[in-house]
Amino acid sequence: MKDRAGARPGSGIWRWLRGHLETAPLFGLALFAGTILVFLTIAEEMREGETATFDRAVLLAFRTPGNPSDPIGPPGMEELMRDLTALGGTVTLTFLTVAVTGLVWLHGQRRSVLWLLGAVVGGQILSMLAKAGFDRPRPDLVPHGSIVETASFPSGHSMMAAITYLTLAAMAGRTESRRIVRIYLVALALLVTMAVGISRVYLGVHWPTDVIAGWAAGAGWALLCLWLAERFAPIGQRRRRRARPPGGSAAR
Repeated sequence: MKDRAGARPGSGIWRWLRGHLETAPLFGLALFAGTILVFLTIAEEMREGETATFDRAVLLAFRTPGNPSDPIGPPGMEELMRDLTALGGTVTLTFLTVAVTGLVWLHGQRRSVLWLLGAVVGGQILSMLAKAGFDRPRPDLVPHGSIVETASFPSGHSMMAAITYLTLAAMAGRTESRRIVRIYLVALALLVTMAVGISRVYLGVHWPTDVIAGWAAGAGWALLCLWLAERFAPIGQRRRRRARPPGGSAAR
């Protein structure tokens, strides 16, 4: 329903909000707060033993009924999951980080180098501290399909995959004017991150809540680093990004 001027009710309020508030930072802040809340809630429930039933049920759902040592799926599924879990492994993520760092450095984007290294290295430190602090044992219900040496909570693969791929997607998105491409990059990063986390549960090396907490912590850290990168970006760069056409199409 429209008023006499032909505008929809409330459109004036919405235009005022868009003119006086930066909706993107507010949305990012809400997402960041949500990820931290999810992580802290899971951590508290885990320490109190409230997640045991859920963790056991989901972990055993990936196993043949009556035979916990046999993962579900065709014979090649376990090998496929190892390939997916490698996307969140130290070697793969280190290679990606070093390769992109070198490329960005050659393009003279020194601030982006600091952003990427700060996100990945800082995230790795946070992951190690969290594992040492919570010191949760690995699952003992099923045989492990991958070699593990550290504590279980949070999942380091899931957390570092979220940090690395989301940060790379954000970096690439800052150079892209088309909204659909930016959405695609973030969706691709989320898809890879989810695949890594699911593979950790399938292989029996993590409880499901380890993975969910890792996703939350990784996404939260990536969002914080993105906010810092935007906050301390040169004013000219910020103005150019804000001046993108509403439809996301670049002027040619």
